[in-house]
Amino acid sequence: MKITRINPEQLHETPGYHHITVVEAGRTAYLAGQCPLDRNGDLVGAGSLETQVDQVVANALTALAAASAQPQHVVRSVIYVRSDERDMLGVAWRRLTESALGPAFTTASTLLGVAQLGFPGQLVEVDLTVALPD
Repeated sequence: MKITRINPEQLHETPGYHHITVVEAGRTAYLAGQCPLDRNGDLVGAGSLETQVDQVVANALTALAAASAQPQHVVRSVIYVRSDERDMLGVAWRRLTESALGPAFTTASTLLGVAQLGFPGQLVEVDLTVALPD
């Protein structure tokens, strides 16, 4: 498997992600949106974006391991934050990129502020696409 990340000089600088990710791989995994739910399906960290991000990170790492993958195998991420405040999106981005899942966000990535997520009180969700190692 070969993953190449590209930032063309003609495009704006990014805060850590790449504009383009080219993958030469045989298998791909598409993780369901990882939510801030514990093993029992209960919301973790009501009202705390940071606590919810930490739970999403733990869940995503578990899902990656189940697919025999690691954060550096992620080739696309979409981050949903229930907020229309740029500062809140920045909090989520920094918390994710500074976590053990951080290498997943050096690839092609999108960060969105949204009005609502699937569970009452949910503030964040992360959707990952993974190029599985051989």
